[in-house]
Amino acid sequence: MDLKWFRVPKDIVFGDGTLAYLSTLEGKKAILVTGGSSMKKYGFLDEAKKQLEKAGMEVTLFDGVEPNPSVETVEKGAKAMLDFEPDWIVAIGGGSALDAAKIMWAFYEHPTLKFEDIIQPGSLPKLRNKAKFVAIPSTSGTASEITAFSVITDTKQHIKYPIVSYEITPDVAILDPQLPSKMPPHITANTGMDVLAHAVEAYVSTTATSYTDPLAMEAITLVFSRLPIAYEKGDDIEARKDMHNASTLAGMAFTNASLGLVHSLAHKIGGEFGITHGLTNAILMPYIIQYNRKATEKVDAIEKALAIEDLPSAIKALNEKLNIPLTLKDVTEVEISEEKFLEVLDRMSKNAFEDPCTLTNPRNSSPEDVKMIYRAAFYGEDL
Repeated sequence: MDLKWFRVPKDIVFGDGTLAYLSTLEGKKAILVTGGSSMKKYGFLDEAKKQLEKAGMEVTLFDGVEPNPSVETVEKGAKAMLDFEPDWIVAIGGGSALDAAKIMWAFYEHPTLKFEDIIQPGSLPKLRNKAKFVAIPSTSGTASEITAFSVITDTKQHIKYPIVSYEITPDVAILDPQLPSKMPPHITANTGMDVLAHAVEAYVSTTATSYTDPLAMEAITLVFSRLPIAYEKGDDIEARKDMHNASTLAGMAFTNASLGLVHSLAHKIGGEFGITHGLTNAILMPYIIQYNRKATEKVDAIEKALAIEDLPSAIKALNEKLNIPLTLKDVTEVEISEEKFLEVLDRMSKNAFEDPCTLTNPRNSSPEDVKMIYRAAFYGEDL
């Protein structure tokens, strides 16, 4: 039996001012999970609390989720939930806060779970025995508000683990473009290129379907036309709305079609060096598309839809507009020295090849191929 699924949250609420939807929820207690600083600074955290209190709920806060959420943070959050006993978990902020809250939710519902129990795809037990989950993204990038994915970092092993289960797909996604309108340009750029990576990888995935392809293609088109505007004019609410929608459309596609080597390699180099995920995706994408196009005609279809000659070149040109470096060696947000890069290259390549996202990459690969791609992206060599 060839059984396939297409699953997204039950409710997707989108448009200007939709944070007020929280006031319609029915429950007794809600916990807000966030990274903290920007959501507090711009008043979104207070507004979310106010709307939940309008719904008659007691509200508490767990903040301080770091940019690459760790196993330790997830465990602390789960402990806070076990103490408070919420029936709604409301994650608000960037992808890290949403990802962390998803796994806190799992440990809250099943306190005897251990992290190593859930790193295999589909290994999470049933959720929604104690609480339901609302995701409110502040960035137009990770699409965690729509997906069955979470990425958690094992800081001891220096590995990012993508956790995959339809159980952690949120019950409600709230897409209010007011939140991402406060993003600074470099975060707009990095998260926007994460959207493009999601859409491109979902489109060329070996498990892409007629349900996921139109969503992925619409997201690709929106990114190329709207991301430069959102980057240059952060308060352009129409561009922000389009990018927020593009992120969610790409999320619908990749949560059902999965991803590929861009994300496999990004997860592992992110675990080694702490480089921002979207930035890594932006740099890796052109090289991996060059590698993959020998195995799929769908790169040609993207080029035809965009009326461009070469997708890797177009992505590099977009990166330059967004002040994103074209090679890993030119990254400045963290230090990636040649010496350290070569020191971890073999281990990183093996781990990336074993990442779950590798399974649906259109071209069959090997640890040696992954190593070749990493080197190309570090030195800026075409494949």
